[in-house]
Amino acid sequence: MDFDYSPRTKQLQAQVREFMDAYVYPAEQRYWDEIDANTRAGRRWTPVPVIEELKPKARAAGLWNLFLPDSEYGAGLTNQEYAPLAEIMGRVPWASEVFNCSAPDTGNMEVLVRYGTPEQKKRWLEPLLAGEIRSAFAMTEPAVASSDATNIEARIERDGDDYVINGRKWWTSGAGDPRCKIYIFMGKTDPAAPRHSQQSMVLVPADTPGVKVLRPLSVFGYDDAPHGHMEVDFANVRVPASNILLGEGRGFEIAQGRLGPGRIHHCMRTIGLAERALEMMCQRASRRVAFGKPIAQQTVTQERIAEARCMIEQARLLTLKAAWMMDTAGNKAAKGEIAMIKVVAPTMACQVLDWAIQVHGGGGLSQDFPLAQYYAHVRTLRFADGPDEVHRNAIAKMELGRHAA
Repeated sequence: MDFDYSPRTKQLQAQVREFMDAYVYPAEQRYWDEIDANTRAGRRWTPVPVIEELKPKARAAGLWNLFLPDSEYGAGLTNQEYAPLAEIMGRVPWASEVFNCSAPDTGNMEVLVRYGTPEQKKRWLEPLLAGEIRSAFAMTEPAVASSDATNIEARIERDGDDYVINGRKWWTSGAGDPRCKIYIFMGKTDPAAPRHSQQSMVLVPADTPGVKVLRPLSVFGYDDAPHGHMEVDFANVRVPASNILLGEGRGFEIAQGRLGPGRIHHCMRTIGLAERALEMMCQRASRRVAFGKPIAQQTVTQERIAEARCMIEQARLLTLKAAWMMDTAGNKAAKGEIAMIKVVAPTMACQVLDWAIQVHGGGGLSQDFPLAQYYAHVRTLRFADGPDEVHRNAIAKMELGRHAA
């Protein structure tokens, strides 16, 4: 594996850093002020103006849809080339949206690029690529342990030229945004089929009768408005049969194609956030004095800073290895590394953020610093795209198989 970045990646890294320095970091306080203003005005679930202002600037700079490896629709970057760009964006949790590189739209656009019909691409992919609309992915259900996706109970039943959909979903990220116009919905089309051929995915326009957003779910008290993680009810929702993706029984196949790159993106953004936390930790430790000397001179602080640096570097190298393997050998060959990074990156970031909060004292828990919200965001990733336990089980089975008699 070549550990160096390609010339194109280095150029884009410089461009993304320059854009972040010029526009994103200076707008961080404005972002929070606008969230507060929307809340006071009773319009909490509306787009944040500063993000909408920055999107045309990013697009004009050529920093748009960088995540898409398909050169017809995106930048044509490999996973390994995009990964370090995702890390830079990840230093500010809302920055990815500025570049039209935020989840769940990235995964949904990849699904449409890979599996959508020309008609589906025209209606939904093109406005998503243009940043005109947003989307959601409806998979997890409150009534069952969705870590085992074969447990999903929602039904997609054929009725003439339509499918009729019934089910309750939650943690449907992005469904709180008024710009969310399309759901990718996963449910069972044939409960009698083999275990991994029962599920299908279908496109459900958000304004279809029977689709009802019930409530936002909070994460440690944060509702992540205006994006949100919503509980959504689908009651006798009728869509044309042409809205099926790839065909009946292909849901797991689509999910695997969607999740591989998405996990690389999540992990690299998480590494970027950990870098930001370590930077804040060092700055705070150098400025604050306790027991007669700066906190940075306390041995325990130095140990934590050193350990954080080691952990970040290890997570980055493992994630880049996974990206390289996906590019050179395919998602299936990289499944072990993909599972490992999904465990390693958010666990690492949670620890680094915890240490950064400790250095900030009581302030680290408050709204005066972003660390508490960063922690809530990263802790969520230990469930998103599969909980730690599922990935650890997969890693253990591969390891046991490798050493079987």
